[in-house]
Amino acid sequence: MAVARAALIEEGGAAAVGEHVSVTSHGDGVAEHRFAATVPGYCGWEWCVILACVPGSNRITVNEVALLPGAQALQAPAWVPWADRVRPGDLKPGDLMPPRSDDHRLDDAPAGHSSQKVLSPEGLRTTMARWRSGDFGPRSEFARKAEEHCATCAFYLPMPAPAGTAFGACVNEFSADGRIVHSDYGCGAHSNTRANETSVVEKPFDDGNY
Repeated sequence: MAVARAALIEEGGAAAVGEHVSVTSHGDGVAEHRFAATVPGYCGWEWCVILACVPGSNRITVNEVALLPGAQALQAPAWVPWADRVRPGDLKPGDLMPPRSDDHRLDDAPAGHSSQKVLSPEGLRTTMARWRSGDFGPRSEFARKAEEHCATCAFYLPMPAPAGTAFGACVNEFSADGRIVHSDYGCGAHSNTRANETSVVEKPFDDGNY
């Protein structure tokens, strides 16, 4: 252990080497010593020293010295490619976000089409599933509490094929204006909603007794 500590002090200085943590045998004449690292910014890291000794010899050789993360080491998160990091809402004005070369949402457009790509059947399916399960779908809180639904609302503009009449645009500026909503979505601003005209007549207050 003294040889291992001396090698570490030579490598990083005495202030960087903490207490001895463990020793592990890696076969005849090879041992791995671990020391706590007291290096700023490396909380939980450990010094690792590999020592070797030829059988029958008293001469110890330092094979390797390294600073390695321990079980509780503070480490940077695993690297994630940009294409997997981007999330809805990340796009800002002026940003460029080209589709991936293997984007399942797109197919090559037929000859003569105005665009190079068209929405694929898989792209349409995942889009409709996302809309259906979103904030303007039939299972949202608004929809569950609504007495009337979008399919019968004058503010509902059904979408044409291929989305079909299951989805449309809300054009009520007091509700989901400009959003794609499910035909079974609903809210209290339905065009059939009537105001409660019942009035409550209060008893007159007689202050003659006061």
